[in-house]
Amino acid sequence: MTNIPSGRRAILMMLAPMTLVGCSDQPPVIVGILTSDRIELVADVAEPIIEIRVKEGDHVSTGQMLVRQDTRRIDARLSEAQAALQHLQAVLAEQQRGPRAERIAAARAVVTADELEWEFREREWQRQQVMNLRELGERAMLEQTRAQLDIAAARLAASRAQLAELVAGVTVEELDQTQARIRQLEAQIAGLQIEKDRHQIVATSDAQVDSLPFEAGEQPRKADIVAVLLLGTQPHARVYVPEALRVQLNAGDRVTVHVDGLPQILNGVVRRIANEPAFTPYYSLTERDRGRLSYIAEIVIEDFARRLPDGVPVEVHLSPGRQP
Repeated sequence: MTNIPSGRRAILMMLAPMTLVGCSDQPPVIVGILTSDRIELVADVAEPIIEIRVKEGDHVSTGQMLVRQDTRRIDARLSEAQAALQHLQAVLAEQQRGPRAERIAAARAVVTADELEWEFREREWQRQQVMNLRELGERAMLEQTRAQLDIAAARLAASRAQLAELVAGVTVEELDQTQARIRQLEAQIAGLQIEKDRHQIVATSDAQVDSLPFEAGEQPRKADIVAVLLLGTQPHARVYVPEALRVQLNAGDRVTVHVDGLPQILNGVVRRIANEPAFTPYYSLTERDRGRLSYIAEIVIEDFARRLPDGVPVEVHLSPGRQP
């Protein structure tokens, strides 16, 4: 090596590890850990937890309720909105039906009474005028009877207008306003019902419960994580593919997987492999290879009855035929 020029020596040193990978009789090995896709379910409201229906490790189905929060506050708001809606629906029914016959009869009676009052005040005013012409009455009494006549006339006009309004019924515009208010309240109630439904934390997929950070009686804040779910029936192997092996591995390729603690070798399929490189974590390569770029790959494990735990180290073996 002493007779090799320094520049050429540097190139040979850089190519040495790749040459070892390519010429080794052993199939390439990629290391990583088991990990699952996770879903974090958060609290939409800051209300106390009153019930937890599952335990950590339980398998749950889509839509299954996991955690239930106190709904008394939202129930009160819903009751208020529903009462207002019922009131407006009754008002609309009355507007569409028109006034009852009894109300119209009562209004006619008021008009009749006001007409009699007006006729009486009219006669009193005329009598007072005659007395004043004969100089038998007082000017003040004449003015008083005139004022009473004007008041009677105003009352009669008001009662006649009210009767006409009852007979004619409500206008189209009034009906439209009531119906619009009803639609507004219905939308408000629908929004409140959605908000109430969010007091129940449900599983969004078939999964296994990984953790439940809160206990019954505790009050999470809004957006606090209240349940973590592990998706799928089995975790996948998350491995870091060295740059020198990247061209040998593609999505859909079959590999063998050795899980620490299991005597048997498992079969696996490459689910995905990143196109962009990332820095390799310290545990994925030997000391000589640390610092090189690698590509994250996910391996689906097949044919194993029970669910394997997350975080366990794995080795993925490529078939010998994949070596360059």
